[in-house]
Amino acid sequence: MLSKDTFNRSNLLDMAWDVQRKKRHIGRDDLTKIAQELNMSRTEVEGVLTFYHFFHRKPAGKFTIYLNDSIIAKQSEHAEILKAFEKKLGISVGHVTSDEMFGLFRTPCIGLSDQEPSCLINFKPFVNLTSEKVNQIIDMLRNGSKPSEICDIPKSTVQYLPPDNRTVFLKPFNVFSSLHQIKSQSPEELIELIKSSKLGGCGGAFFPTGLKWQFCRQNKADERFVVCNADEGEPGTFKDRVLLEAYPELLIEGMIIAGYAIGAKQGIIYLRAEYRYLAKKIKAALKNYRDHGYLGGRIDAREDFEFDIRIQLGAGAYVCGEETALLHSMEGKRGEPGTKEYFPVERGYLGKPTVVNNVETLCAVPRILNMGVDQWLELGTEKSPGTKLLSVSGDCAKPGIYEIEWGMNMRTLIDLMGAEQPYMIQFSGPSGTSLSEADFDRDICREDLVCGGSVMVFNKTRNLLQILKSYSNFFVEESCGICVPCRTGNFLLNKKIDKLILGHGEKKDLEDIKEWSHIIKTTSRCGLGTMSSNSLEDIIRKFPEVFKKSISDNTDFNKAFNLETATQDYDSIINEMMSDYE
Repeated sequence: MLSKDTFNRSNLLDMAWDVQRKKRHIGRDDLTKIAQELNMSRTEVEGVLTFYHFFHRKPAGKFTIYLNDSIIAKQSEHAEILKAFEKKLGISVGHVTSDEMFGLFRTPCIGLSDQEPSCLINFKPFVNLTSEKVNQIIDMLRNGSKPSEICDIPKSTVQYLPPDNRTVFLKPFNVFSSLHQIKSQSPEELIELIKSSKLGGCGGAFFPTGLKWQFCRQNKADERFVVCNADEGEPGTFKDRVLLEAYPELLIEGMIIAGYAIGAKQGIIYLRAEYRYLAKKIKAALKNYRDHGYLGGRIDAREDFEFDIRIQLGAGAYVCGEETALLHSMEGKRGEPGTKEYFPVERGYLGKPTVVNNVETLCAVPRILNMGVDQWLELGTEKSPGTKLLSVSGDCAKPGIYEIEWGMNMRTLIDLMGAEQPYMIQFSGPSGTSLSEADFDRDICREDLVCGGSVMVFNKTRNLLQILKSYSNFFVEESCGICVPCRTGNFLLNKKIDKLILGHGEKKDLEDIKEWSHIIKTTSRCGLGTMSSNSLEDIIRKFPEVFKKSISDNTDFNKAFNLETATQDYDSIINEMMSDYE
């Protein structure tokens, strides 16, 4: 039996956000009050809040600016935009103006890679920045404008769709249209339908969705939960942002159907803080469903069914994209991954059976029910039916969202996105796969080349070592630090990359990287550690020419031992001595 304190603690993030919105930071007295309210120690509360990127212990400015510094941003005049902010504000990054009006900070990818350079000001988005635009924004804020009044509305840059009869996600949707299924089918029948569709998790793991629902329903409990993972933090990924912007109703109906199928009464959308500006629209959509009797009480279904959905705002921690870390965060704990002693479908949120699906997966459910499983299975490939959303950015003429059928050839995608002479393409973000030209004839599907959603293009003008450095910095910063292989291993790999960038590398450094990567992969607790060195290993293997210039085995810095050279003087002296003796 869970204690009252356990439930109260789940309010921790919301309470912290309330304080920070009002005061722009969380002070010592605020920590004490929160701790008293939740029956926790102040030290424990501080330990949780300092885990998250967006909670500040000192004033962060009336207007808190977070400038995106992901690799795509850095290749999009990021340096000039940072310089413009620093010059206009009279402070360097990481500081607050003396009047505490402005704070300027860096942050990893904010889901706007198709509209860089970008930033968030009080979590309102500003995109396609220029130095002139920066000056105008600061002037308007100083003159009394609110960020919400002058911010941009990020465009849903949809660049490619299949023919009308083969488009699944990005087409008009009639609200409430899929919910008749809960009137005509039992939960078990719905689960079997989703199983027959072969729908897999669309975040990158691709675990069968119907099977996950079945496992959760089979675990006896007095309460179950449906959790939507809307914490897409992988650099270069923004597909879920577009779905949340354009089709929040798809997500809501997917969650209602999942709740009915597993026997849950509560659904929770864990929304990344970077997408806080989307919360208002999602809440309006939720209200519409409540007003029409589809949320908030007894819902008209074949069996007794009560269900409601709330939003839980995250606070900036990439690792919370891992499902157990996400659940711990929702419970008011540090967002550290669990040990997998139990899977969430056994013991998840508050110790109850929980289904965690990402935005795209849940949005697929209503579409499948409306179009019919047979039509869904006609799309894509045998093992990868349906379509997939890809977030495309980088060195291409058409960055944006692409809905493709599984099975599309890479060269077809390259042509569609207008990528001229791509050198390296990063698939599924920094933790995914680095593709060289030898991979460009492969097919995008689970049978061959899988992709969770991010496609970043780099041409030959880009320095792959600097790209690896950006990836590595991200993983070092975002590691929760709970397990040594990830915490220490990624730090050491980062230093190896520094050495290679300076041109002081040795062949042994590459061997060390492979050995250490294997240790990190096989002993880390969660996916951050097990996948953090993927790109580093890929690029070493597929782009050997990049490292030839960095390997200097016999420079003044790395003096390699050579037996012939070392004994040359000795042999000369001995020969001279023998000549004198004779």
